[in-house]
Amino acid sequence: MSPYQESTPLLVSPLVLVAALLLDSIIGDPRWMPHPVRCIGSAICRTEAFLRRFFRTPSQERRAGLLLVFLIVVPVFLVTFLINSLLLRTGGGMAAWYAPLSLLSLALLIFLTATTVATRELIRSARDVMRPLQEGDLETARRNLGMIVGRDTHSLTDREVLKATMETLAENLSDGIIAPVFYLTIGGLPLAMAYKAVNTLDSMVGYKNERYLHFGRAAARLDDAVNFVPARISGIIIVIASWIAYCSLATARSAWKTMLRDGGKHASPNSGVPEAAMAGAIGVRMGGPSTYGGMLVEKPYIGEARIGDQAAAFMTASESTVRIVKIASLLSGAAATIILAARSSL
Repeated sequence: MSPYQESTPLLVSPLVLVAALLLDSIIGDPRWMPHPVRCIGSAICRTEAFLRRFFRTPSQERRAGLLLVFLIVVPVFLVTFLINSLLLRTGGGMAAWYAPLSLLSLALLIFLTATTVATRELIRSARDVMRPLQEGDLETARRNLGMIVGRDTHSLTDREVLKATMETLAENLSDGIIAPVFYLTIGGLPLAMAYKAVNTLDSMVGYKNERYLHFGRAAARLDDAVNFVPARISGIIIVIASWIAYCSLATARSAWKTMLRDGGKHASPNSGVPEAAMAGAIGVRMGGPSTYGGMLVEKPYIGEARIGDQAAAFMTASESTVRIVKIASLLSGAAATIILAARSSL
């Protein structure tokens, strides 16, 4: 069966989804390849610079931030919709299956779909922190961690470095894997790419500092809204994945109870849910005070410590976190494929 027969711009073929997830797991996001998120990031920078010429007061900045969201997210959705429509029209049906142009269109469609998911990059970034620690190179581990988290890392101990790595794995499981797959499932490539635009906006301007307190408010609130459901799906998937990873109902039960008890403690309405589920699964107490830009920020603890304080125990927990993330990504992909297959058959 041709994947073109199962696709519309707002409905991804299950075959395309599976191929895209496999492609992401194999190549990730090589820096030498063009990537839509980098284009979106460049557009955000240029649009922000333009808007700041005309909007200066706090109230004006709030309006400018709302306008920035509109000027980025809507065009991303529309352009992706048009490109997706063109690729599907070019690919044609079964008669064109073997035509070179049809195969090229299919390859580009799979590639664009793969760019919305970041499974390999998430795991690679965690390995880039864990590997130096295994070799006794704490400074490199701190430096690599600083590339994926916002907190200060120069004075963290090896245990704190690993804990921060586990936290970002849990949080980014939702942002980088579950949420894109969720939006691919309900709205196809255009909606998933629009989600990536929202997520990129939040990562660039959604800060509560002097520069972005007002300007980034709209982006931060929209990001909270679009991640509300995926974050909770992520928590549930982590519970199921922990059961598979440990072959233990007790572990899954701990992940579930911790998610319900501590999922709302995080400053973010969403990040705490997968983080709490992961903390319960691996037995590491996450959260606590962290330093950002030289300022100490008090954050509540999430979960309870069931492992020892030895560095080896934290490394084992980190490996378990990676394993749970891998299983969770497989579960989300399998569930999405089944749902899309059912939708295509209707």
